[in-house]
Amino acid sequence: MEKIILLHTNDLHSHLENWPKIRRFLQNRQLEETKSDHEVVTVDLGDFVDRWHPLSEATNGQANVELMNQIGYDAATIGNNEGVGNSKDDLNNLYDHANFDVVLDNLFDKKSLQPPAWAQASKIITTKAGTKIGLLAFTAPFPLTYSPNGWDIRQVSDLLPELAAKLRPKVDVLVLMSHLGISADRLIAREIPAIDVVLGSHTHHLFEKGEKIGNVQLAAAGKYGYYVGEVHLTLDDEHRIQHTSAHTFATEKMLELPEDQAEIAGYLEKGHQLLSEKIVANMPFDLSADIYAEHPMIRYTLKAVKEKARTDVAILNSGLFLTDIPKGIINQDQLHTALPHPMHLIKVTLSGQNLIRLILEMEKNRHYLINFPVIGMGFRGKVFGHLMYDGVTFDPVNHQVRWLGDPIDPEEEYTLATVDHFMFVPFFPTIEIAGKYEFLFPEFIRSVLGDYLKAHYPID
Repeated sequence: MEKIILLHTNDLHSHLENWPKIRRFLQNRQLEETKSDHEVVTVDLGDFVDRWHPLSEATNGQANVELMNQIGYDAATIGNNEGVGNSKDDLNNLYDHANFDVVLDNLFDKKSLQPPAWAQASKIITTKAGTKIGLLAFTAPFPLTYSPNGWDIRQVSDLLPELAAKLRPKVDVLVLMSHLGISADRLIAREIPAIDVVLGSHTHHLFEKGEKIGNVQLAAAGKYGYYVGEVHLTLDDEHRIQHTSAHTFATEKMLELPEDQAEIAGYLEKGHQLLSEKIVANMPFDLSADIYAEHPMIRYTLKAVKEKARTDVAILNSGLFLTDIPKGIINQDQLHTALPHPMHLIKVTLSGQNLIRLILEMEKNRHYLINFPVIGMGFRGKVFGHLMYDGVTFDPVNHQVRWLGDPIDPEEEYTLATVDHFMFVPFFPTIEIAGKYEFLFPEFIRSVLGDYLKAHYPID
């Protein structure tokens, strides 16, 4: 009987505070199982990079890949944080120095319709006993954000059945590296039983002891490096699977050494240092995260958004702004700390009637959202906060909306700018249902503010 071990990580999201323990655990497991003459395959399922961390931001994710190189991963795939959290150019160069293969099946260049040069459609690993393990990989398809970034992202159902059918006769074990989420994984297990193992991620779900659908083994290891996953496969002399199992290991229970904290602090220190060396502007006054301060940062960001998007109106929420920026020379580290969100701008065009409806939606939710906690969808703050407008006003007494001081014509079209987050949260459905929207790539909201300050408050 042959024993194969699949070690899998996912959705680290640059939580490097867990990395020393994860690295030590993976290296020890690889060594232990290899000594026992078992085959070990180690993979990452995407969202290893998240630019909320200053080191990831400062190096465009290259530092994360350097950490991955410490493991000896056999393969990795991308998540949406790599896919749309980077510009196309940054993603095309992210894995330049990787010592592992990137497997990905549903991303193509929008112009050439060819897969990216840094990825391969599949990988076959042959064990010492001659068993062939095939790897396929899919990432979450978000056309709204991939397309304006220059990518053609395709649906799983259009590609996976044929890919699985072609690879299946060539391998003894077929593994899907999925950054698709729990619902998609379960559906795939039901509809494509030719796949033996689905290693899952994206929705941050945790299968502590795996899940079985028919003969398909599902596994998932949560988020942020809180767990590492492991799948065991037992095969007979004909390379046929006889038994599968899956379980996870909690990182908090893993071995910690005294030097770990210094390493973790070093990642932050290096990131802050690299970003602080990139100076942006010279501010004659403090920019405050407090909307009631003399110079609220949100007011200047609203102006920056209007200028970048070339609109007369912008709308933002105060929860985006996490820290003040003191007067004097401003650098990218301060901008990143204040606005760590991987958010892009969107332009939304609405009829006057639907614009009024959108503002009424916002006013209806205004007080509810002030202290409402938001998690994910590009938001890296704590609460949504106050809604603030620039160029549009609302009269709460008469329930009247005005555009640049004038009444709104229900039949005219109006274009405003905001962050893409407003489209992903469920509070303002009119944006997606009735609006014509355009995503503006590649700048994040902090870059938009930085460019505005650089232009209006230049360094002498």
